[in-house]
Amino acid sequence: MVGSIHHLGLTMRDAERSAAWYHAVLGFERTGDYRSADGSRRKVFMRHPGLSVRLGLTEHRGGRQLPFDETATGLDHLAFAVPTRAELSDWERRFAAAGVAYTPAAPANSIPGAAVVVFRDPDNIQLELFFEP
Repeated sequence: MVGSIHHLGLTMRDAERSAAWYHAVLGFERTGDYRSADGSRRKVFMRHPGLSVRLGLTEHRGGRQLPFDETATGLDHLAFAVPTRAELSDWERRFAAAGVAYTPAAPANSIPGAAVVVFRDPDNIQLELFFEP
């Protein structure tokens, strides 16, 4: 039986830069680091007080240095739930104040009353804040 998601691993071009962004913008806290013996791989482990799932940011030294493209096979986007519509509006104000580009809250197409704010991390990974009544 599968009980929950333990962590999500995302490949980043610069794990340190991304860790700083996830901390400053979304409030994630760094919980650990890993570097392979040969220096080819680096990871920064992060946790958020509001989430049970952890985030691993991985940098591959020999990896392609292209921005994320959700049209390629793999991850399309990552959505975080917010508890109220007012909280979604609070996030929009925070993003505006921090200079984070985002799409203002719009109705979620498939769920009546739901709304979503879309934004991207430094590697162009599409992130969402999602309110579902």
